[in-house]
Amino acid sequence: MRRNSIITHIFNAAIFIILEIAALNMLSHNGAMQNVWFSKGMHAVMGTLWGGTEQIKDYFSLRKVNESLALENHELRTRLAQYEAQEQEADEKMQISDIAGGFRYIPASIMKISNNTQHNYMIIGKGSEDGVATGSGVITGKGAIGVVDAVSSNYSYAISFKNHEMNISARLGKEGAVGPLSWDGKSRNGAILKEIPHHVEFEPGDTVFTSGYSSIFPPDIPLGTTGKSKIVNGATYEIEVTLFEDFGSTRHVTIVENLGKDEIKKLEKKR
Repeated sequence: MRRNSIITHIFNAAIFIILEIAALNMLSHNGAMQNVWFSKGMHAVMGTLWGGTEQIKDYFSLRKVNESLALENHELRTRLAQYEAQEQEADEKMQISDIAGGFRYIPASIMKISNNTQHNYMIIGKGSEDGVATGSGVITGKGAIGVVDAVSSNYSYAISFKNHEMNISARLGKEGAVGPLSWDGKSRNGAILKEIPHHVEFEPGDTVFTSGYSSIFPPDIPLGTTGKSKIVNGATYEIEVTLFEDFGSTRHVTIVENLGKDEIKKLEKKR
């Protein structure tokens, strides 16, 4: 529509020029009344042309503004992309070794994740060339979510916590009883804490942590909060736990390796 309007105004300008030539010719051959009549007509045409000229000026002015904004937007997007790339590179290069308890931490990204089966898994974008080893834990800022089961040069295959083959040694509160925590098999972030002695006192909303009693995860990683409970066989509690981690939106993880796990395994084999 805007382009058609400009063409119309250009056409009017051409008509104006033709009329100007005709006017000059008539003024040289006609009387005063004809001059007045033609002058009025020319004023009308000039008014229309002036309005069209202003619209053309506005159009090209607006076009320059749009081009300037587009260039600025492109520059901002480029800077943002560069910043994100630098941030990601810094994260990937960051590798903290020998943290308390002898654990090494390797930041990584999830390349693929399964959430809709009974045997869910993750493909992680770090492998043996990055120092990842089988048996390492996979954690986020919201909990422990898996264990590395296989490694290639650049990728790792991890069993998700949302897998019936997976459980975590968990503690009810930082000083409470310890039992296995496993996925409830149906919900997005539900789990069951089992084998808690019936004499243990707790309340709904208490926090569940990693116990540190395995060679996979460090102690005291928050996992979730307690909910309903029931006594099984008159001896132990089964407690519903709502996990902090939302597996549906997990993208970035940290692979954690116990640097002393091989030594621990050797000792266990001697028993």
